Amino acid sequence: MPDTAMNKDGFSGFTPYQIEDGEEYMNEAQREHFREILLAWKQELMEEVDRTMHHMQEDAANYADPSDRATQEEEFSLELRTRDRERKLIKKIGSTIDRIEKDDYGFCDSCGVEIGVRRLEARPTASLCIDCKTLAEIKERHSGL
Repeated sequence: MPDTAMNKDGFSGFTPYQIEDGEEYMNEAQREHFREILLAWKQELMEEVDRTMHHMQEDAANYADPSDRATQEEEFSLELRTRDRERKLIKKIGSTIDRIEKDDYGFCDSCGVEIGVRRLEARPTASLCIDCKTLAEIKERHSGL
């Protein structure tokens, strides 16, 4: 049984791609590998959204005690914020899948170099190489001061 890995975003259960010597970067096999990762990740997120909706519908109670009601409202608020972030991530996953379909995946949006298979496995929606991402984060930190 092949080893499975977990990426930085918490999605797990994929088998790391085995790169062959001399293999062309972002060939059809690599694109299919990432398409499968992204589709599975999207499915996992959508199932989590469904579970949250069911949980909130089933657990919604009209507590007489204001403290209990406030606790439940805070819990629901946190869940909804998490789901909103996941909704945005689902949208980003969809646009990343579109990039794969258009054969425009795996290359840095800023400088055009290969992002790299391992970086993409760690963050499948990455659109910047590690150098450009680091530079962007440094600029962001300095502009926030």
